[in-house]
Amino acid sequence: MAKLTTKQRKKLPDSDFALEKERKYPLSNAKGKPSRTHAANAKARAQQQFDNGNISKTTLAKIDKEANKVLKKTESKKKSSSKAKK
Repeated sequence: MAKLTTKQRKKLPDSDFALEKERKYPLSNAKGKPSRTHAANAKARAQQQFDNGNISKTTLAKIDKEANKVLKKTESKKKSSSKAKK
């Protein structure tokens, strides 16, 4: 996973973040496409924040829900592209 620069992060729309209002936990890559690695990372970082007492269970659930949408979407694309190659 390539790290998003500040400039790239600022260009992403709010909808590309698990917490849109706070613009935290990006779910897309620098080009704005849903990213499996960014979504998985968002889930892991959110779990760490929850374990440290920095976010609530409700916030963790919201981040997981948004990340799971991206993971499901990218998984279905991955399966369809592998079928096309056969």
